[in-house]
Amino acid sequence: MDILTVSLLIAALIAVLASGFWIGLSLLGVAAFAMNFFTQRMVGDSMAFTIWGSTSSWTLTALPLFLWMGEILFRSRLTADLFRGLAPWLNRVPGRLLHANVIGCGIFAAVSGSSAATCATIGKITLPELKKRGYPDDIAIGSLAGAGTFGLMIPPSIIMIVYAVATDVSIAKLFVAGVVPGLLLMAIFSGYLMLWALRHPEQVPEGDADTTLAQKLAAGRHLIPVLSLIVLVIGAIYTGIATATESAALGVAGSLGLAALEGSLTWKSFKEGLWAACRVYCMIGLILAGAAFLTLAMGFIGLPREVASFIGGLHLSPFMLLVLLMGFFIVLGCFLDGISMVVLTMAVLLPTVQAAGIDLVWFGIFVVMVVEMAQITPPVGFNLFVLQGLTKREVPYLARTALPFFGLLVAALGLIYVFPQTVLWLPGLM
Repeated sequence: MDILTVSLLIAALIAVLASGFWIGLSLLGVAAFAMNFFTQRMVGDSMAFTIWGSTSSWTLTALPLFLWMGEILFRSRLTADLFRGLAPWLNRVPGRLLHANVIGCGIFAAVSGSSAATCATIGKITLPELKKRGYPDDIAIGSLAGAGTFGLMIPPSIIMIVYAVATDVSIAKLFVAGVVPGLLLMAIFSGYLMLWALRHPEQVPEGDADTTLAQKLAAGRHLIPVLSLIVLVIGAIYTGIATATESAALGVAGSLGLAALEGSLTWKSFKEGLWAACRVYCMIGLILAGAAFLTLAMGFIGLPREVASFIGGLHLSPFMLLVLLMGFFIVLGCFLDGISMVVLTMAVLLPTVQAAGIDLVWFGIFVVMVVEMAQITPPVGFNLFVLQGLTKREVPYLARTALPFFGLLVAALGLIYVFPQTVLWLPGLM
């Protein structure tokens, strides 16, 4: 395979994606083009076999269930209770209610698995309240943009499931591996907000009247339903009682039960949640199918071998390889969503990563963290699109407010490289 062929295929893929055509169908079309003109294989048979294999995995059934669980919660009053439960505890912390974005996103991420759903849900609750209380828009929106990415890192994470399926890594181990980095990111973001508040005390509104411990505990009762659901879903996985798919089913049952108990479960909300989850999963499934077929086509024409040979020929150290891959994923994130990035690149990069001696569970967290960065980089930063819908602000402004948190994600990436046990300690106990 020569450089002209590679350039032609890459140009074709970029052109189709840039046209605004559906990503899944774009991938299928370019793959069919490559198979038809550059190999001797039968396109129809290969396409049918690959699409069926990529979408019929039992492991993948956890994905639509977690999506449905998030949609149920999104349509209930449980999400609004998060703010009511957190506010009294943050009154004396530098930055005060700005931390509601970080903590709220961290809690909701643990039951949604989606960055966009986390950003949208918490944003609908916190942004109007913060604006009403006089907090600056820049830091309120920027912290939400950054913290919304927790939906990818804190399990159950949809992109972790996709990575695990693509690399044949245990979903349970990957979920466990995301716990400490997720808490680390929450601590880093909250630390930054404290420093910002101490440097700009005049921009932080006065807090509410002090509350007694009894009043704080009374407000904290609003957190109990969501925290109970987290314990049910994540605890079942960590203790080995249930697989990821079974835990997802428990999460759906639990969220339906909670929504029914607090009176927000109606036939209309049930149908809307189920329909929304189906739409998102069909989009993801089509992307997975297209990416699987494109991966097969690239394998037949030899692209993975060429890429692996090129990167291997650079004789990079593991550190420089990771730096190169970080830059590669950030650039790719300017054009593709996170799931497409993972399924498109894993088959190509996996041999090189394994040859460098990098643990695949650790690499999964690395990939998720880099994809988190891509969520807040224009022009295809999904969190920026969500925030644009919430705030009616322009994407360049939103990207500028999120820039400090992009830097914090880079710093967190450096920490997990220097201290890999932050990722591997908990999976090693399983």
